[in-house]
Amino acid sequence: MEYQIAKWLHILSSTVLFGTGLGSAYYMFFASLSRNSAVAAVVVRQVVWADWLFTTTTIVFQPLSGLYLAHLMGLSPLETAWLRWSFYLHFLAGACWLPVVWLQIRMRRIADQSARQGLPLPARYFRMLWIWTALGVPAFAALIVVFWMMVAKPT
Repeated sequence: MEYQIAKWLHILSSTVLFGTGLGSAYYMFFASLSRNSAVAAVVVRQVVWADWLFTTTTIVFQPLSGLYLAHLMGLSPLETAWLRWSFYLHFLAGACWLPVVWLQIRMRRIADQSARQGLPLPARYFRMLWIWTALGVPAFAALIVVFWMMVAKPT
């Protein structure tokens, strides 16, 4: 039963990671495109919280639970290509996510300040949104491939 519980937690964690990332990206992107600083301030604030609460915990838990499952299955992450690639892609997603968090915090400040002053979102906010989006695309693609590898376990 230990394997089943570990596998369930791993799948649940990956679902939370993927779902939080996709949902947060969707709402933050479209709230930002509204150009309404008050709307963006509320949504970006919640996205920052969601990232700290859900994404941070799951992005740490995922590789740890994956290593534990590999151990229970008798697989070596160094000798099993799909596991090795899963870790590379997970690292890529995390490497994209770290600057995204930094951008979100800065964007939250900008949106809050603009909303308090009753101003629209400034151009620098949208430059950051462009970079935020550009970093999100490879992170999202990497996690899609990791999901596929979790299921298919290609040789």
